[in-house]
Amino acid sequence: MASDGERIAPTRTWVSGLRVYRHPRVLAMLFLGFSAGLPFLLVAGTLTAWLATADVGMVEIGMFAWIGILYSLKFIWAPLVDRLPLPLLTRWLGRRRGWMLIAQVGIVGALTALAFLDPEVELVSIAWCALAVAFASATQDIVIDAYRIEAVEPKVQGAMAAAYQTGYRLGIVLAGAGALFLAQFVSWQVAYLAMAASMGIGMITVLIIDEPDRRVPLEVKAAPDRAPWPARLSRGFMNAFAGPFVEFFRRNGEWALVLLIFIGFYRVTDMVLGVMANPFYIDIGFSLPEIASVTKLFGIIVTLTGAVFGGVAIARFGLGGPLIFGAVILALTNLFFVGMALVGSELWFLIITISADNFAAGFTGTVFIAYLSGLTNVNYTATQYALFSSLMTLPGKIMGGFSGFIVEATDWVSFFLYASAMGIPGIVLAVIVVRRQRTAG
Repeated sequence: MASDGERIAPTRTWVSGLRVYRHPRVLAMLFLGFSAGLPFLLVAGTLTAWLATADVGMVEIGMFAWIGILYSLKFIWAPLVDRLPLPLLTRWLGRRRGWMLIAQVGIVGALTALAFLDPEVELVSIAWCALAVAFASATQDIVIDAYRIEAVEPKVQGAMAAAYQTGYRLGIVLAGAGALFLAQFVSWQVAYLAMAASMGIGMITVLIIDEPDRRVPLEVKAAPDRAPWPARLSRGFMNAFAGPFVEFFRRNGEWALVLLIFIGFYRVTDMVLGVMANPFYIDIGFSLPEIASVTKLFGIIVTLTGAVFGGVAIARFGLGGPLIFGAVILALTNLFFVGMALVGSELWFLIITISADNFAAGFTGTVFIAYLSGLTNVNYTATQYALFSSLMTLPGKIMGGFSGFIVEATDWVSFFLYASAMGIPGIVLAVIVVRRQRTAG
């Protein structure tokens, strides 16, 4: 990642710019991104679809959203993954690849166990296996992010990020549409076993790629710490765990708390709705192939389109306007689900709803990632970004866990109105944050 004093020179032509995608580690990142995206949906949307087809109650399905909280808490154990060597594996593969492989083995094992469980009689065991998948997957995310930053020079980082996002989306397509088609025409057991086998792509990649050169600051190399071990341990803990937090609050003062609340509430409306989307489609009469074709395959294309428009909007208008616009469309597009609850299982209305919802998700994803990146300090980029991205999902995951209770107590129309209303705090906070930035600027 480029520092304040380091600038990335532009390429002279489009062709020379595209050549960066031939970099071996950029190609490897495509497969690592696939390995990261695959397990995420298998304990989120795809799992809730499986539970819905097994006649599990909406309350129980909604509570499975809390499993995703592990992704929001990964910053807690990230410093351990960054520094702790693994017996044998670290010596054989290196620190990054060793942790990647052990995380992938954990994902494969938990997905395999999940495949042999019956939701109607083993729901608690399914929850524990899903938690294991989420923990191993979040750990893999930590290591892949570190590898992406350390593996190449700054001028290749854009291509690395693009390759990762592309692979991630492909993994989601397979875990979504692929798993649903297999479940429809074969069985859920075969679907989850096939997904576990697909993790072999990431494992093979880990064995092929090289360990990145660890970039250690010069002052660390030149000045070994000769203090007593308790003092070194205390100082290391403070620097690894507390340093990024202290710096953020020192830099932003009292305003830091407002920023953190804004980060937490910006996408709540989208996450509250998301956990009940597949159960809703099934409940009103859509088949699994219809859900897979429209919400997964077609939906991914629309999401990527929204992401591109988000980038263009930032280039044209800066971050302020698109940040507010994104918060508004996230809330408004949820109202399309109200219409679908009234219309019923009409394929044409599902296409319209998914077009609006996924475009909003792609647009705001690009805009908000750009905003969060700008909040980080160059000395703590990875840790602070992990904190921000975790906080971005935590409130939504917690509130999403209560979605099933609301559906059970009311109806689908009332739930979607509630989900849309959850976007109002994000809109208000976006206006406040943007206005302050313009005043300060």
